[in-house]
Amino acid sequence: MPSSTAAMVSTLGKAIKNKEPIVVTAFQPHWMFAKYDMKWLKDPKNIFGKTQHFSTVARNGLQKDNPGAYKLLQNFHWTISDSYSTMLKINGGMKSDKAAKQYIKSHPKKVNKILQDVPAGHGQKIKLVYTPYDYERAVTYVVKNLLVQKGYQATTQQLDVSIMWQALASKKVDATMVAQLPVSHAAYAKKYRGQVDEVRINLPHARIGLAVPTYMKDVNSIEDLKK
Repeated sequence: MPSSTAAMVSTLGKAIKNKEPIVVTAFQPHWMFAKYDMKWLKDPKNIFGKTQHFSTVARNGLQKDNPGAYKLLQNFHWTISDSYSTMLKINGGMKSDKAAKQYIKSHPKKVNKILQDVPAGHGQKIKLVYTPYDYERAVTYVVKNLLVQKGYQATTQQLDVSIMWQALASKKVDATMVAQLPVSHAAYAKKYRGQVDEVRINLPHARIGLAVPTYMKDVNSIEDLKK
């Protein structure tokens, strides 16, 4: 059945509560893997593509115009498990800034490494953009608040994916942490090659595929669904 993300996760929750069989088109990172006991179905034919990553992409010229903020973007990286707590809190209704600040406060060693050699911002402006999904909001607000902590005037804006890439290429915004490569955003990366600055991979092992609750013990691959 075609569905929105919210409706899909709601249906998933009801099915798990009643121990009913269900298959969802899942993506990671997503808080459903922290809230529910889920497993990926094996995809030997790579129907959903190979493993992806999230990259930080900046407008051309940001490194020269705002080297301090750019240094923080170069330093920032985390793991899927790092992102879960912030996503869950935002999904549960907590304000994005508050959830991000709680993550920063509870991970001092990681934060110190990210902020290493990042100079004070003294109010320099930087605009971060993201696409309208739970993980994308979480990572953007964590980076925003790290920048604010160093004295930068950081703001955020949610955009559709095509508009986000166009805005970066035209230098209307400064950076994003949510470029999904090399598959999901491949067409945009190709279209704007040379017009944007791919700073670094900030989260490895992202993926899309089919997933089921672990109580469905006899279903372990996409081929099992045909039986």
